[in-house]
Amino acid sequence: MTDHDALLAATPTQLLIDGRFVPAASGETFATLNPATGAAIAQVALGGTEDVDRAVAAARAALDGAWGRMKPAERQAILLRLADLVARDFEPLALLDTLEMGRPITSTRAMQDIVVRALRHFAGLATAIHGQTLANSFAVELLSYTVKEPIGVVGAIIPWNGPLFSAAWKIAPALAAGCTIVLKPAEDASLSPLRFGALCMEAGVPAGVVNIVTGMGATGSALSDHPDVDKITFTGSCETGQKIIRQSAGSVKRVTMELGGKSPNILFADADLERAIPAAAMGVFNNAGQVCAAGTRLFVERPIYEEVVARVAAFADTLRVGPGLDPASQIGPLVSARQYARVQSYLDAGPEDGARLVTGGRRLTDGPLATGHYVAPPGFADVTDDMRIAREEIFGPVMSIFPFDGFDEVIARANATRFGLAGGVWTRDITKAHAAVRRIRAGTVWVNHYFAMDPSVPFGGYKMSGYGREGGFEHVESYLNTKSVWIRTD
Repeated sequence: MTDHDALLAATPTQLLIDGRFVPAASGETFATLNPATGAAIAQVALGGTEDVDRAVAAARAALDGAWGRMKPAERQAILLRLADLVARDFEPLALLDTLEMGRPITSTRAMQDIVVRALRHFAGLATAIHGQTLANSFAVELLSYTVKEPIGVVGAIIPWNGPLFSAAWKIAPALAAGCTIVLKPAEDASLSPLRFGALCMEAGVPAGVVNIVTGMGATGSALSDHPDVDKITFTGSCETGQKIIRQSAGSVKRVTMELGGKSPNILFADADLERAIPAAAMGVFNNAGQVCAAGTRLFVERPIYEEVVARVAAFADTLRVGPGLDPASQIGPLVSARQYARVQSYLDAGPEDGARLVTGGRRLTDGPLATGHYVAPPGFADVTDDMRIAREEIFGPVMSIFPFDGFDEVIARANATRFGLAGGVWTRDITKAHAAVRRIRAGTVWVNHYFAMDPSVPFGGYKMSGYGREGGFEHVESYLNTKSVWIRTD
């Protein structure tokens, strides 16, 4: 038995319901695949409507039971123990992420800091929840104040591009707020969330508080549509998010939506190109472009346009594409054959629409890459705003580079998208930077940087990139109801 065989043998593949790992009611399973080779890694339980019903019932019973009476400091202590366990076991968790969705192992290992800090951050917020005493102008003497209460049973649906981080990012604030949760991982990446669920149990999370139901789209739909789920929090595509929003109307669920993006990254002529070039390139190519906030639209002021195109192409050509388990790999495979086919359709559309391919864009099949879903990171120059590669979220490592001539022009073009998740600005002029930040319609704007995230800083989108914020106290707030109390005192 190899080390990886031992890792997989020790990783749960069944549903976590009411504190136990159990098979799906149907007994069915589905294969999860290694995108580096196309080979099956494990058979995972295929949850269905009956399993979702069982998980939601367990979550409701836990909420109405001892968990609902647990003090904030007790919830905090559990989350702190969970953070310590995740730190202890991060190597196998990182390996599972790499095996299942292809992200290079050096990158998944580097996620330890933010995952553990997130758990500890939300543990701290568990004891920081409070209401307010409010002055009122009623005719008789009445004391008025608010209390914060957990919203109830949360359904969380996460994507495959960062399964461990996403599981922690949904579960930790829900527990801090006193909620219970049913998590539905993406079918392409279920193993690290399941192992994270086992660590929740080891940390002392009571039975039924955290439930994990693996499966396909129908499983997530059953969770979104469930009448006894009080809130849905979803990270994924805009199209799936719209379906969930429609489903939520039946029981008027609260929803948090972190959806897609087509983020602009603007390089003004006075930008520090030594910093900007690698950051702009990895702002697209990181995780094989499978990042919602990727800066896939690179706007470059005309005086430096050809220089930037050449330097981005040269940088992309140096990137090592290979299996995620190879520590030398900087870019791994796309997650699935389905995702590769999607990316390939845009690689075909770019030249058809008149874009100039300046780097990459070919499928890589040499040696160990023969059976995986690898693509040399492609960059297109001379892109116009009406091209498909300029308008549509690709979720692959495809960069579109545009020239621009003036400040007002580039801001208008940066905002000319249905999305508004993130954006970047590169300039040495602080006045220009502040002006751009004010006018870019996006939930996050980085200046002279790209892709900084921290658990204390809210993240979320404008427009069709969603609503609600994750990170900071706003994240915990989204799992709380506000109750107003009036007491006559005369």
